[in-house]
This record gives sequence, C-alpha cells and structure tokens, in this order.
Amino acid sequence: MGISYGTFFTGGLEFGVKAIVNSAQMKAIDDYTIEKVGIPAIVLMERAALSVADRVKSVKEKLLVSASGSHVAKCGNKQDRILAVCGTGNNGADGIAAARILSLRGYEADILLVGEEEKASVMAKQQFAIARNLGISIYNNIEIAEYTIIIDAIFGIGLSREVAGIYKDIIEEINSDKHIVFSVDIPSGLSADTAKPMGTAIKADYTITFGLNKIGLLLYPGCEYAGEVTVADIGFPKKAVDSVNSRYFIYGVKDLEKLPKRKNYSNKGTYGRALVIAGSVNMSGACYFSAKAAYRTGAGLVKVVTAEENRTIIQSQLPEALMSAYDFHSFDKSEADKIIKEIKWANAIVIGPGIGVNEISGQLLELVLKYADAPVIVDADGINLLALKLKQDNVIEGKQSRIEAMASLLPKQTVLTPHLKELSVLLDMPIQNITDNLAETADYCTFNNNLVFALKDARTIVAYDDKRYINITGNNGMATGGSGDVLTGIIAGLIAQGLNAKEAATLGVYIHGLAGDKACEEKGCYALMAGDIIDALSQILRA
Repeated sequence: MGISYGTFFTGGLEFGVKAIVNSAQMKAIDDYTIEKVGIPAIVLMERAALSVADRVKSVKEKLLVSASGSHVAKCGNKQDRILAVCGTGNNGADGIAAARILSLRGYEADILLVGEEEKASVMAKQQFAIARNLGISIYNNIEIAEYTIIIDAIFGIGLSREVAGIYKDIIEEINSDKHIVFSVDIPSGLSADTAKPMGTAIKADYTITFGLNKIGLLLYPGCEYAGEVTVADIGFPKKAVDSVNSRYFIYGVKDLEKLPKRKNYSNKGTYGRALVIAGSVNMSGACYFSAKAAYRTGAGLVKVVTAEENRTIIQSQLPEALMSAYDFHSFDKSEADKIIKEIKWANAIVIGPGIGVNEISGQLLELVLKYADAPVIVDADGINLLALKLKQDNVIEGKQSRIEAMASLLPKQTVLTPHLKELSVLLDMPIQNITDNLAETADYCTFNNNLVFALKDARTIVAYDDKRYINITGNNGMATGGSGDVLTGIIAGLIAQGLNAKEAATLGVYIHGLAGDKACEEKGCYALMAGDIIDALSQILRA
C-alpha cells in the first residue's frame, strides 16, 4: 500500500504537508469550486475520469514488464477486458466517463449499470448518453468474471447507509474473483469518515481519489481496502480547499526541513540537554534505546537516570551518555534531591520506559510532575503510573474527568505516547471502544487542554489542540520490543534542540516511521529490531 499524487496536484509526498478531509468537507470544496469559483461540474468530472483512465493505463504498462504471475498476467495488454461497474450517482458518472476514455484509446471497455437508469443523476444520464452515442456497450446484467479489470464506481464518498441488496451482491462478487480492481474516489461501501465498511466494501488494488486524501483511505481498516492510493488534482483551487479549514494532515519528506537547524558556530550545549528517566533494576534496554535515539536525533547532551544496577551496561553500550544512577533499594531524600537537580538541568525529560510500576517509580513520576520546567514525554510505565495515580486520587467520570485531572497534573507541553492498551488503562475505557473510534478518542484526549497525545497504532495519530496528524510511514516490522522507546528518544532529542512539543511529537512520529521503513528495506520486516531503527536515523537525517 502507498500513496502517490497526480500530475496536477500541487506536489506529492515529497512536497510536504497535505490536508486530509472527510466527506462533508470534500463536498463543500466541490460546491465552492462549482458555485463560487465557477468551474463547471462537467469539467471536474472529465478531469476525474481522465485521471482514472491514466492510472489504469500506467498500471497496465507497469504490469506488462513485471515478473509473470497469475495475478499480474491477467492485466498487461490491450486485449484485457475492462468493465466499469457504475452506480447511478456522480461517482458512477465518473466511471462511465473513464470507460469511454479507455474505449477511445483502443481498450475493450464495457459498462455495467447497477441500479435504475431513470433514477440516475443528471450527470450520470449525460454520461450514459455520450457512451451510447459512441457505441460503448452498457449492460444491466453480465458475467463479471469474464473481465480482467474492474473499475469500481458504484458508490462515492457520500455513502451514508449500509450496503444491501443487489449492491452488496455485486461487491461480494467482485471481491470473490481475481480481477485487478480500480476504485473511483473510494472503494464502494467504505466510509470516507470512519474508514469502516458500511456492511461490505470493495477490496481494491488501486484507488484514485480526487483533490485531497480522505480520512477513510488512511486509517485502518480503510487503507487495507483502498490498496495503493493515488491523489489526483482535478482542478480544485487552493481557495476552495482553504475554505474548509481541515484539521487532519499528513507529512512528506519536505517536512524534514522542520528539523532544528545546525550551526557552524556551536557546541554540545547549543543542541540541548535531554534527560531519560528509564529502566529498572537489571532492565537497561529501554533507557539505552531512548537515550541513543535522542543522541542520533541530534541532542547535544543526553543523561540517563536509572537504577545503579544498570550503570555498567549503559556506560559500556552508550559511553556518550551521562549517568545519574540511584539506589533503588534505599531511595531516600538524598536520592530524591539528586534527581530533582537532574530534572532542573534538562531541556527535555523522558519518564517511563521500562521503569516498572512500583513505589520508587511512582516517586520518580511525582518528582517530575512537581519540579519539571521543561517539556515532558510520558511513555510506557510512566503512563501506567499516571493511570494508577488517577485511580488513587479517585478521579471518576462525572466528577472530574480523567483528562482534566491529567491536564492539571502534567506540565504544559507534556507529550503522552501510549499504545492503545496503555491508553485504555489511562482513560479507563475498553480498548475496543478506542480501536473502533480512534479519531473520536483523539478528540476526547485533547479537549480543552494543552496536552499532546501520540496515539500509537498501525496508523499513529498525533493530536493536540484541534489538529490531527495521521502518520503514514512505518511498517509491521516495527511491531517489536524497544520500538516505542526509540520514538520517545527521538521526540526528546527534537525538543532538546528547540522544537515545541507539538512539532516534536508530529515530526518525531514521522521520522520514526521513515527510519523504520529504511531499516525494513535493509533488514526485512521479520528481522527488524529496535536498534535497526536507531541506526537508520543516520540515513534519514542527513543534511
């Protein structure tokens, strides 16, 4: 799966930030373009159809030179049979027009109408008439299995009901065979807003979506239904796009320009001081990964606060790191005073990776909450300790929300990096509720506070204020021990160098995924380990 951008789009992933929209926002952009700017709807439709036809052609040409295989061999020459399966709305009209363009280019392209033509939209009726005038075959019933390529244009992004009846039957028939499937704007049956199938949905190999990407094509499970997504600009002006003020966005490699600038006239103090409070007795891995990642991201100084038992291994594995070890077995006022001093030393503070949930780790969190002036990144056991503190403080919904309580406890510019199980404990909410409503959960977490949440999942969402970053970098090889500790260190390194918490969390998640992708290229997803992600940072962050 991947995302590419069409010829007319203002840039691709390499050109940086891209807004993401839901169905209502996309409709508003479409309406603004037609009604206020004055670009005729038929012009937009022709450009949409052309982008679909061009994508079909480019994939076919690519598959012609690809290695042979049962799936690939079915799509590669002009003898392939193309069937545009079209509904009666404007999405269907796009599909009809795409079939017509392919037919005029010499391909065998037929149309299957799903629904009653007399109930079709005005533009669909117009496209049917044009197709008939050119002698293109339009069927109400045909053997779909006879075709090697399917253009799915049954439903668009405006679908708001469960798929049923003949529509469900046809979608399931398409999914059951080995066609190459191109979906127009969105796989039919998939919600553009929630990324969930509306009962059933087309499983596309390729999706050509128009103007801007949609939330439903990026989050799971929608991205698995969409296949490889192409975002094609069909002529929506920037003025129309700006009118909806989308709060969702993604990053591209140009956003690496947001990295803190390095100066020729500088020293280690120029690039900040990151403090990593991590690890427990004879458990040094988490603090090692976080500290090394902070250094690899550019922090000038990184100091590890951990149990005395970890001193030797940290000093041997990461001699660059400063050390401040404490006596876990005799944690008295003098130990606490020493840690307070380190907290005040730092420009960025990590608390949580591998520290366990016990009395001493609880005291460490309390010290950070009380004395930290710098931005704090709370991860792993730090989140579990925070949840325990909320429980002990008897914070319950309806009396004082857990989020409000957290906001009152945590320093401003605190970044929390929970995976979904940790978030479930933190919010005292069933994990299924979170996975089913990840976007809504992000809204809940950031309502009326200054906290920054990196909700770690296969599609991590960074949420703060009214902004929602969806991360599209990374791979399943990163589902390995220590990967989250690396992310925490990356964010700390960026904050230490001067980025604010919101920028650091967003860019950090993006960089983490990029490094994971680079590591996967070299090691493969099965063999990838957390240390490989750290090593790949040196390639990702080259000046």
